[in-house]
Amino acid sequence: MENTEVVRATVEAYTTQDRERAERLIADDYTFTSPWDDHIDRDAFFARCFPTADRLAWQRVVELAPVGGDQVFVLYEYELRTGERHRNVELATVRDGRITETQVFFGGAYGDRPPSDTK
Repeated sequence: MENTEVVRATVEAYTTQDRERAERLIADDYTFTSPWDDHIDRDAFFARCFPTADRLAWQRVVELAPVGGDQVFVLYEYELRTGERHRNVELATVRDGRITETQVFFGGAYGDRPPSDTK
């Protein structure tokens, strides 16, 4: 599986809350960093971050591209059930078919139009 496919599959596992699939795609030594989480490990990610998809009305990947070796750039937008829309960027590192690190960069509120294609 290509690195971009691993990342897309992990995003899909998150949005559908398929934890079993996500656990196969995320490495045991995984590290997750966001403005709210500073280098948390895999267990903390699955406890704190993974279950948050229920707050989404929809989410779609806008751009997914390999960058430099093992890294994949992901731009996605989503709408919360409250109606707020946002865009975020992630930089994922994939090794041997599993994500070893995710760095999330939060964007601000984004647009007021519905997506043409939700994923």
